[in-house]
Amino acid sequence: MSSRAPQALRAYAAVAVTILSWASAFPAIRLALRELQPVPLAAARFAVAALLVLGWLAWRRPPLPALPDLLRFALCGLIGIAAYNILLNTGQRSVAAGAASFIVNTAPILTALLARLVLGERFGVRGWAGTLVSFAGIALIASAQPGGLAFGAGASLVLGSALCMACYVVLQKPLVARYGALACTAWTLLAGALWLSPWLPEATAELPGAGMVTITTVVGLGVLPAAIGYATWTYALGHFGAARATNFLYLVPPVATAIALPLLGELPGPQTLLGGAIAIAGVVLVNMRSRTVPQASAAPATPRLPS
Repeated sequence: MSSRAPQALRAYAAVAVTILSWASAFPAIRLALRELQPVPLAAARFAVAALLVLGWLAWRRPPLPALPDLLRFALCGLIGIAAYNILLNTGQRSVAAGAASFIVNTAPILTALLARLVLGERFGVRGWAGTLVSFAGIALIASAQPGGLAFGAGASLVLGSALCMACYVVLQKPLVARYGALACTAWTLLAGALWLSPWLPEATAELPGAGMVTITTVVGLGVLPAAIGYATWTYALGHFGAARATNFLYLVPPVATAIALPLLGELPGPQTLLGGAIAIAGVVLVNMRSRTVPQASAAPATPRLPS
């Protein structure tokens, strides 16, 4: 019993680090957007992440993916990194950090829907009920944001980023079995950084005029959610298993909301909090649905990329 205690403590510590690093990304993005444009911010952030990824690849030397898989990784990087972060950053110019985190964390529902359409996986009555509940919550959150869910409004762009996340999970699913979670993340982050690299000159032009807080935030966004957060998440998955570990991710939106209060002075209204609770309840319903069917039919259990 005593030998298991330190291992359990490390696993819970890994979960805590994951939640804090992924939750902090939402208010950190809002903070950096005060002085940087959305796309250059994404380019600078993932240039930092790419440096860490290159160091990890040089250290671990995972096998180079085959050409068809390299093309798939390129598509994962385009959708799961470049498009996701462009939409999220642009949306967060007007959407509060807490509201954005609640919307993004409905991505598992969109993943399950895509898996039903693309992979033919089961999606029963409980799954559809959870979807309706969750989207009712999103509508409630969006109605409290400028522009609501109108096309091009901030909330609609954040919802688009969640759809990008869902597409990424479905695309990456076969790659994880062949290369492992960490290697898949490394290749995807590197591909995403390459897609965003055309905006690096604009980022380097904006950063010298930014304050030290913004520069530190950009570096932190490249290090914490992408590198440290994913490493600790992988450790937690190994200890708890995917089904149990995923439950901890329900804590990300409330923690993001709590961090945004002292950092940005963003106090969520009752409508946002109620909508967030409803949205997460819908995700819980869908996850319960996926765990009552055989593993082969369940929605993809691939860990999501950090925000």
